[in-house]
Amino acid sequence: MSAARSMNPSPRSDRGSPTDPHRTPGCMALLHVHLKPAAEEAVRAGHPWVYDQSIRKQNRPGRPGEPAALYDRKNRFLAIGLFDPDSPLRIRVLHRGNPVPLDDAWWRERLHRAASRRLGLFDTQTTGCRLVHGESDGWPGLVLDRYDQTLVLKLYTAAWFPWLEHLQKWITDLFQPRNLVLRLSRNIQPLAAQRRVPQDSTVLHGPPLHQPVPFLESGLLFEADVLRGQKTGFFLDQRENRRKVESIAAGRAVLNLFSYSGGFSVYAARGGADSVTDLDLNPHALEAARHHFDLNRAQFPNPRTTHHTIRADAFEWLNHAPAARYDLVVLDPPALARQAAERTAALRAYRHLVQRAARLVRAGGILVACSCTAHVRPAEFFELVRETLRHTRTRWRELCLTTQPPDHPAAFPEAGYLKAIYLQAANQPAQP
Repeated sequence: MSAARSMNPSPRSDRGSPTDPHRTPGCMALLHVHLKPAAEEAVRAGHPWVYDQSIRKQNRPGRPGEPAALYDRKNRFLAIGLFDPDSPLRIRVLHRGNPVPLDDAWWRERLHRAASRRLGLFDTQTTGCRLVHGESDGWPGLVLDRYDQTLVLKLYTAAWFPWLEHLQKWITDLFQPRNLVLRLSRNIQPLAAQRRVPQDSTVLHGPPLHQPVPFLESGLLFEADVLRGQKTGFFLDQRENRRKVESIAAGRAVLNLFSYSGGFSVYAARGGADSVTDLDLNPHALEAARHHFDLNRAQFPNPRTTHHTIRADAFEWLNHAPAARYDLVVLDPPALARQAAERTAALRAYRHLVQRAARLVRAGGILVACSCTAHVRPAEFFELVRETLRHTRTRWRELCLTTQPPDHPAAFPEAGYLKAIYLQAANQPAQP
């Protein structure tokens, strides 16, 4: 799949052929769902989720993946979405406004529109990106990532299971990849087994895959473990922060906490870092980090840049690590709250991590604190970091704030999960 082909798709029209896998048999009526007032207003305002407690009534039980027509109290049409009886997030909105037929051409045009939003974002030096970003691209609970000629389709709701054959056809027709791999969120994997649909890590299209998939990012070579790796095989959403770290790494000793496969460290080395250290608890991730470092060594301007790995639990290691040892510390933990009930504990954990990581930064050094927890809003996270650092003996100067890259758009508040704050330690301690 060439870059030109993947970034300049052409829509194919097969109008008139409905593709709803749940076409109602006989006299069974279309599923009608009437919403409570607050949910009505949320859907009108563009929110893509309807929870079970927001439903006032429905004309019959719904089936997984069935299109559900949403109505207000006055029986006016609001939207149509996919019904998921196995989740408290009961309906994911596909379309709002006037009713439209969800025929083959409608779906293909929607996929083409999402891909077209990426036009001009990447050149041939970057062959890894997100092509479809869930609700923000009109495909709720679904993402599609590109790793050169391999595409990875990840589903976060079982509502897409009945549509899998159609998804495979729409995606392969439009992008013509060598491979299409299916990944399933952990919470829906048992449902996939029960319903006898393709399992996690299934190659839906193309020859079998036995090795990680190579791709380019900003001219650097990485490999994505699309069958077993986290997310879809690589953390594509941190690309812009990796580029920024590269720009500030020259001459610095860099520590990459929760390093996974070492992306930040490879960029820092190309930016001229004196040394880079990856710390992670997963031995396979550290092996991947060493491999990525070696793959790109020829691009590092300083041939003496050293690479170290530490296998440890970052929370425990930070409690005993020697102070003021690094010039650039990247703190990029996994999501610490996967549901709202975990939010308070996540805030405590972030405060602890920032406090401990700040101790490791030398005078004049930089701390990059990241969060990918959607239940902690960006403004709240930034203020938590600032407030935590105000209680240290060091003065800190805020350099910049970042959020999600353009191929990971956030069209509603809960979609804005990724954020990072860059701060530089003063050369002199703060006055008591």
